[in-house]
Amino acid sequence: MKAIILAAGKGERLRPLTDDRPKVILKVANKPIIEYVIENLDPFVDEFIIVVRYMKEKLINLLGDEFHGKPITYVEQVEGEGTAKAIYSVKDYIEEGEEFFVVNGDIYFEEDAVRGLLHVFKKNNADAGLVVKKFDDLSQFGLVEVDGGLVRGIREKPGKISGFANLGIYIFKSDVFRFIEKTEISERGEYEITDTLNLMLASGKRIAYYEYKGYWNDIGRPWNLLEVNEYILKTKLKHGIRGKVEEGAVIIPPVEIGEGTVVRSGSYIIGPVKIGRNSIIGPNCFIRPYTSIGDNCHIGNAVEIKNSIIMDHSNAPHLNYVGDSIIGENTNLGAGTITANLRHDNRTIKVEIKGKLEDSGRRKLGAIIGHNVKVGINVTIYPGRKIGSNAFVGPGVIVDKNIPPNVLIVVKQEKMVVER
Repeated sequence: MKAIILAAGKGERLRPLTDDRPKVILKVANKPIIEYVIENLDPFVDEFIIVVRYMKEKLINLLGDEFHGKPITYVEQVEGEGTAKAIYSVKDYIEEGEEFFVVNGDIYFEEDAVRGLLHVFKKNNADAGLVVKKFDDLSQFGLVEVDGGLVRGIREKPGKISGFANLGIYIFKSDVFRFIEKTEISERGEYEITDTLNLMLASGKRIAYYEYKGYWNDIGRPWNLLEVNEYILKTKLKHGIRGKVEEGAVIIPPVEIGEGTVVRSGSYIIGPVKIGRNSIIGPNCFIRPYTSIGDNCHIGNAVEIKNSIIMDHSNAPHLNYVGDSIIGENTNLGAGTITANLRHDNRTIKVEIKGKLEDSGRRKLGAIIGHNVKVGINVTIYPGRKIGSNAFVGPGVIVDKNIPPNVLIVVKQEKMVVER
């Protein structure tokens, strides 16, 4: 059986982290999002087909042409937007009568979702199947109406009601392409696979569903990365030290430390924490739970990091506080740079997403910093603010508004010289 993974999207809501890469290769707990997807499909399939478009070369270079000996094929998404068009892109790779999985490449789920879906699909002798999960508020989801073991209809975003949401994990037979060809463009300007499913239902096709009760996350906003990072570290991390820990450092498990990493004396690390390879930690730093630090990073003297993601080749070398934040690759924080993560009024923190403020729902949320950013000394960053990739932030700047990519921000100072 083949698995089709949809990975063509730009991930605009995750900017600046997707300024220069597809969102599915962003790392959570030091592993690209798409690798979690592939791992959970792996026991059930013998081939992967990945639908690509935006910055596809970076994804192809990352994964290569196989996973655990199983081939990976890359297919460019056909013209048009939406999940239905993305699935239609693989039409020539699916044989008549063949069954195959389709999964969004930017979600986190676990193996049970795939196993359960395959079981109900076979049990009900269905023509298609999807995974659902019950939520109290379906404002951001489509409502899947069910009766017994079968789907009866799908409605888009019905409001603040409870019910089953579509999780973006499907199984189809090859005749789905015939129904995609009949699917009309939606009000959102996309070809929706939910509209295709409704066409299938109207024609008498049987669509099974599996109610998944495990952890799932649609990684569409920056704070979703922090949520998944925390979940993985809390539930999957195994204590293991492959690097060197100097005398005088304190490690409270579970903490995973990669090969070539040195934890210097005076460092105090409270797990769950994951640290990659060839990084330098300390001396005299404090790393708190739910933090992942990538490869070739430097966390130095008098630095505190809490509940954050620090990607590869990035540094917080001295006198920094990084809380509830995401720092992209190859980024350096100057001495004394501080991320604020809490409003004075204790309200939840809003973040600008595609030009509009969205409530993160989090009382604590720090900075979202892109890739290749250089931050000067004594910079203060307000909660929920973004710094675009390739930006340079001069010394002493107070980041109270988002900083776009590829700019230099400096503070102009007037000085007075007084004769003594």
